[in-house]
Amino acid sequence: MQESLDTSRLNFNQDSLLILNISLAIIMFGVALDLRVSDFRYVAKHPKAFTAGLLSQFLFLPALTLILVHILEPPPSVALGMLLVAACPGGNISNFMTHLARGNTALSVSLTAFSTAFSVILTPLNFGFWSRLYGPSASLLKEISLPFFDVFQTVALILGIPLVLGMYINTLYPEWSLKATKILKPMSMLIFVGFVVIAFIGNYDLFIRFIALIFVWVLAHNFLALAGGFFTAKSFGLSLEDTKTLTIETGIQNSGLALVLIFTYFGGLGGMAIIAAWWGIWHIISGMTVATIWKTFQSRKTLSVSG
Repeated sequence: MQESLDTSRLNFNQDSLLILNISLAIIMFGVALDLRVSDFRYVAKHPKAFTAGLLSQFLFLPALTLILVHILEPPPSVALGMLLVAACPGGNISNFMTHLARGNTALSVSLTAFSTAFSVILTPLNFGFWSRLYGPSASLLKEISLPFFDVFQTVALILGIPLVLGMYINTLYPEWSLKATKILKPMSMLIFVGFVVIAFIGNYDLFIRFIALIFVWVLAHNFLALAGGFFTAKSFGLSLEDTKTLTIETGIQNSGLALVLIFTYFGGLGGMAIIAAWWGIWHIISGMTVATIWKTFQSRKTLSVSG
């Protein structure tokens, strides 16, 4: 049953891919409209937390994912999907979750912006490097012959250009940017959620067939990502607020970007696509749960102190 994941393909067409590309670009543009130069000045003043965040996302998470893949020994396409998700930058909803958890929102925004900008180079390089360290996925990657320069271009078009354009417009027209982002963020997220729902309906039989396996793999992977962020922060001696931020930033990945790359360059390869799609659903659930627990715990602590 597991082996059939490598040969299955999701029902997906070019129109759907175009909608996914546009929705991700709009989401990134909306995030960039919220970014200011002061967000980047924060990085200069707090380099330790920022460095820990980048290491957690772009080094420790892929390395831990490789270890997990060796332990679980999933089908090659699933292993590729897990490594691709780990190579993607943090998801933009991490900013909202960090705010909910009463973490360091300024650090979260800075990490999202920088990881997105760096992902133009680091996502293809990280994916190519780590996926070649696991034999079965390396063989599959060789069969597909992934054009890494094209991947650079795709990531730049979807994330890099909207990021630069959004920040530039925010600098020139801050009042308009504030109004626009209130519309663009919910609208683009609704488009993206709608896309996932439609993709799920169109591939219902395939999802139902493999959901038990996929659920366990994604659960383990996402837990590892959250734990990796938490212990990275602790090893750097960061504050509780920064620890919350790194935990959420590492546990929330841009699985939408992973889906774009999977459908563009891997033909909707079953194991990869289902892993990335379920990640997109599950990390929202896990992230909101972690953020709510931290918020509740801190609220009770504050009440007990004031009482």
